[in-house]
Amino acid sequence: MYKQTNSFKLFGTDGIRGVANQYPMQPHLIVEVGKAMGTILSQHAPPHSSPKVVIGRDTRLSGPMIEMALTSGLLATGADVLSAGIMPTPGISFVTRNMRASAGIVISASHNPFHDNGIKIFGPDGYKIADEIEAEIERMVKEENLQPHLVQRERIGQSRRIDDTNGRYIVYVKRSFPQEHKLDGLRIVLDTANGAAYKVAPAIFSELGAEVFQIGDAPNGTNINAECGALFPDVISEAVRTYRADVGISLDGDADRLLMVDEQGNVMNGDHLLGICAFHMKKKGRLRNNTLVVTHMSNYGLEKKMLENGINVVRVDVGDRVVVEEMRRLNANLGGEQSGHIIHLDHTTTGDGCIAALCTLGLMIETGQKMSELNQLVEDVPQKQINVRVRNRTSFDQIKGYPELIQRIESELSGQGRALVRYSGTEPLARVLVEGNDQHQIDQFAEEIADLLQKELC
Repeated sequence: MYKQTNSFKLFGTDGIRGVANQYPMQPHLIVEVGKAMGTILSQHAPPHSSPKVVIGRDTRLSGPMIEMALTSGLLATGADVLSAGIMPTPGISFVTRNMRASAGIVISASHNPFHDNGIKIFGPDGYKIADEIEAEIERMVKEENLQPHLVQRERIGQSRRIDDTNGRYIVYVKRSFPQEHKLDGLRIVLDTANGAAYKVAPAIFSELGAEVFQIGDAPNGTNINAECGALFPDVISEAVRTYRADVGISLDGDADRLLMVDEQGNVMNGDHLLGICAFHMKKKGRLRNNTLVVTHMSNYGLEKKMLENGINVVRVDVGDRVVVEEMRRLNANLGGEQSGHIIHLDHTTTGDGCIAALCTLGLMIETGQKMSELNQLVEDVPQKQINVRVRNRTSFDQIKGYPELIQRIESELSGQGRALVRYSGTEPLARVLVEGNDQHQIDQFAEEIADLLQKELC
């Protein structure tokens, strides 16, 4: 049992995340998480067999420390561990299924800076585990003495390294690209954010025939996402113009999201990529149930364009896991987030930056259009986003003056825009989003909301 107040919470919207060597990413607590997970898996394992867990990580300095702690807890409860080393998050999802493992774990804080780290858990089907399993792991860590769950010495789990996972994943991703197409003659700038895909991503695109110019490909443990990758679009835009490339592809630290850049250096965020894919998939009869699943953060311009073309748009709360759950419920095969998590369920079970990029490139080849021509499909309405760092998460409705402010803003927008405020599930932030037809007006509204939150929550 973790010797701290039971009021702490381990899991957020995307697993466990925090500053390395601080709560909750402390080795002694991560050992307990491993024990709890190993215990749950052992309880559901077939008789006389040990659960098998695949673990992969990104390039953060703290990755090996967290992996060793998790491994210790799992081995102590009888689970076997297969270490895949540095690998993208979607790669671990694939390998978990491919190796018939009981679970897969990714050690990564995705797009966060190097000093953060996190834990994402996949089930044997390659989908992120359900809330109920997360809750049970959390309950055991908080409330149980896990010592009785430690196995006798002859049943301690075994740990081994698996060395061919990168090759398996490269072949798997390439299969998502139409067999009749090649990338011959295409010049691609690829920014791998000094992260988990710095080896596999260039191999994927170059083996399909592209000429690849790679940046963000020298990880040193502390430079992951540092002024590179999907959070820094200006970097890839400039590189595309410098190399006179046909397209730019920018991944984040664990390669589960991306943004792209057309040959003119114009950024294509997740909304644009989703719109392009949905539009052309519908034309080809490949968009299941004519449905696209997005989050409340997606620009109204995307929704407007989709509705004009007979595509139903379903909005859900932020988080790629929430998107995937709704896609499965609706039997949809395309969904994602403005931030660049793009999920093609025909090919994968989670956001995969490389697969999403290949699907978009495939459409470019099929249509014979330049990326800039495809990029014109979705026209954004003006949007302003502000992140406010907070110390506490008071309910917004309980903040003095907040309900009245939102009511006034929505009244002035007159149904031609919206104001959305939410807490981040992974960082101590309140996220403010305002949309409307007048950029000056929505900038002012967003600043008003942010100023109030800054005053009351910081």
